[in-house]
Amino acid sequence: MRELEYSLSANALKASESHRKIRRTVESSVLDRNLLGESAAMHAVRSQVARTAPALSNVLITGESGTGKDLVARAIHAASPRREQPFVPINCGAIPESLLESQLFGHVRGAFTSAVQTSLGLFAAADHGTVFLDEIGEMPVHVQVKLLRVIEEKQVWAVGSVKPRRIDIRIVASTNRDLTKEVEARRFRDDLFYRLKVVQIVLPSLREHREDIPLLGEHFIREFNLKLGRRVRGIDRDALRALMAYPWKGNVRELEHVIESTMILSDGEILTVGDLPRCVVGESVPRNESLRELNRQSEREHIMAVLAQTRFDKREAARVLGISLASLYRKLGERRISAPPLQN
Repeated sequence: MRELEYSLSANALKASESHRKIRRTVESSVLDRNLLGESAAMHAVRSQVARTAPALSNVLITGESGTGKDLVARAIHAASPRREQPFVPINCGAIPESLLESQLFGHVRGAFTSAVQTSLGLFAAADHGTVFLDEIGEMPVHVQVKLLRVIEEKQVWAVGSVKPRRIDIRIVASTNRDLTKEVEARRFRDDLFYRLKVVQIVLPSLREHREDIPLLGEHFIREFNLKLGRRVRGIDRDALRALMAYPWKGNVRELEHVIESTMILSDGEILTVGDLPRCVVGESVPRNESLRELNRQSEREHIMAVLAQTRFDKREAARVLGISLASLYRKLGERRISAPPLQN
């Protein structure tokens, strides 16, 4: 009996170690997909992607426009067992409503006036792979009914067809809408909502992880140096402060566009506050703030600058700042804990 218990325990340890190795591999592949950031919020997102990818369950990604929902969807596919199979992105808001059903599920020749030849549709094209339904909240209710049927029966009915086609797909959907409110307003089916939201990943706005702005800025500078043939080396402290203070309603995508625009219009090797768009600099000037709040903001900006200089080595940053590592985490508003569990 003891030998059996020892054997089971050894097998469990091997399985656990194997699982940890798989997780490290998956997290590495996720990092390669540009889910950048050293903040607690972005560490949590990468951890959720790493745990979700191998499961093959449907996933709903929510967050404001510009937070990188498409990057997360691609990272999930790239780290999944279906990585060698098709990844088919579909923008539900970009296809005319009259064509959406045919585009998704296909049609047979003669099914309607312009159907001059048979089309398998995008779902069939993604067989054994992943379908990414971007902006799922834009999908008309009558198409939602058909999508629910596809999920439940694992087969599609092409427009005009008399028999279904079996498919094996994983669905990853995204939206910047509050689907709970859409369900309450009867604009989105509750049964489809719960079928899609087997796992939900909520992406933080850039305002919620401002400490990642220096790292993201460096990344975009490298990217646009190659694209534009520039040799920009970095961002000066005043410009960085302006970027850190700006509200970023368009999130990471807006930051990317600002860096690109600034690099196109500037001449120097270091981006300065004078190079930034006026709207960014104007909104970065604090108004009606108490002295305590200004001191707090100045302290945080200095911490961010030191973190950027130490390439986000928090232990080294704490040494440079002359404070304990625990104090640094407290000032950043972070807790040294593992990532939060997935939202179901």
